[in-house]
Amino acid sequence: MEWSEKMDEAVVAIVAIIPDCSPETAIILGTGLGSLIGILENPVKIPYERIPHLVSPTVMNHEGTLWYGTISGKKVILFQGRFHFYEGYSLQEISFPVRIAQGLGCKNLIITNVAGALNTQFRAGELVAITDHINLLGTSPLVGSNEEKLGSRFPDMIEPYSERFLDTIRTIALEEKVLLHRGVYACVSGPQLETRAEYRMLNILGADMVGMSTVPEVITAVHAGLAVLGITVLTDECFPDALTPVSIPAIMAYAQSAESKLVTLVSRFIERS
Repeated sequence: MEWSEKMDEAVVAIVAIIPDCSPETAIILGTGLGSLIGILENPVKIPYERIPHLVSPTVMNHEGTLWYGTISGKKVILFQGRFHFYEGYSLQEISFPVRIAQGLGCKNLIITNVAGALNTQFRAGELVAITDHINLLGTSPLVGSNEEKLGSRFPDMIEPYSERFLDTIRTIALEEKVLLHRGVYACVSGPQLETRAEYRMLNILGADMVGMSTVPEVITAVHAGLAVLGITVLTDECFPDALTPVSIPAIMAYAQSAESKLVTLVSRFIERS
């Protein structure tokens, strides 16, 4: 079965549960960043297992629930629970939520994640608007035969993250007095964290932060014609000469400490988008 057919079947299943499902914006939530659910008005939720061809997350703090409702008066869908290459899924499976958003008629994608800071001017607990990325997965979700219904064979990645959206979120951050860096996100496969030598290599390549997600979804979004805003929450500091063992509870604590700021920025962004 082609991915366009899978997309159509998933959309039919969602609309059967939510007949008026017509979101303008899709949001993919990163690890420990579920507080946006709390501001969702008139929420309706669908477990992933009720949506054909949508796989289930295997990582803690990824719920596996699609939510529909409004934020700042705008209709949105939220994917609470994302997938990673290290879980054994294909990049097409990982990015299938974006295809669902495409099939439902979304025009915008907001994608959030947590990552380690490579830029020594950044600190854990801070936010970064993603300006560009480096794909170190060694492959792409677009590998294979192209379905013209989904997008063009050779999508241009000159602007994977909307410059207009970056300008808007920067303005909102200034108004709200929230520190918002700008930076390049490097995507690696994981699940192991990087060595000191690998962190040095990533610095040389020009990456400001490193994580294990986001890029497959963004490539798919560009292919689908969606405009993308990406925001990273920094949860650890990957400075080769000052490394300490990573603590999962500390990572979660940093993610949670930044959530209120992230919620403010995203809700105001949706209001203006």
